[in-house]
Amino acid sequence: MKKLIIKLVVVVVVLLVAVLIASMFFLGSIVKKGVETAGPPLTKTEMKLDSATLSLFSGTGSLKGFMLGNPEGFKTAAAVKVGTTSIGVSPRSVFADKVHVTHIRVEAPEITFESQGLNVQANNLSKILDNVKAATGPGGTPPPARPAEGKPGQEGASKKLQVDDFLITGSKLHLSSTLLAGQELVLSLPDVHFSNLGQGPEGITAAELTERVLAEVTAVAMKAAEKAIGEAASKGAAREVTDALKGLGKGSNTTDKVTKGVGDLLKKK
Repeated sequence: MKKLIIKLVVVVVVLLVAVLIASMFFLGSIVKKGVETAGPPLTKTEMKLDSATLSLFSGTGSLKGFMLGNPEGFKTAAAVKVGTTSIGVSPRSVFADKVHVTHIRVEAPEITFESQGLNVQANNLSKILDNVKAATGPGGTPPPARPAEGKPGQEGASKKLQVDDFLITGSKLHLSSTLLAGQELVLSLPDVHFSNLGQGPEGITAAELTERVLAEVTAVAMKAAEKAIGEAASKGAAREVTDALKGLGKGSNTTDKVTKGVGDLLKKK
């Protein structure tokens, strides 16, 4: 009888471990599918996630290898790349009408800011944000579709959420602009932090969360990009004046170079 009890205990433990592992991969596959199907209709870009795990018992999990692509017309490989994102969820809420997310922590994302031509406002992040706003409409939620006309991702994008804490930390911004004359600048960005999102009964949808986070990231990136590009352009103009002054009397177009360089410097003031 004692041996039988021991065997039963061992079987129960094994089954519990198996269920725990299965829940992590089962829920992880749901998260992965949700990201890759609900995301692209909103951003109008490619969106990929290498893997996701989420334990039904502990409510903790992680996302690995997230990639947000760029809209058409931009040359850089991706707008955002994230190695690891940790998440916490109240287990009881996973299958409820409103999922309670205790925390989301995005670690060291690589963000690319690519501007087109001389207008820094025309950039990849702003374009993606415009796409999200157009997809969600004035109310911030994708418009309901008839069952026969439903588009992939609309259900996931309108799922109700409550997010207690959302942190993006250690961000690196890669600047790509024709104003940098082929240079690529890499800057550190300040943390982006949200708290107490969707606390009311209506919650916040995944689409609304995407728009809010992307709007803040775009604003922070834009501010850093404008400052860095302005400083780089000023240094370039000053260098041109210095080189031209050294060459006075050595060429017929030196005076023109000095005039142009000074003019460029004054425009930056």
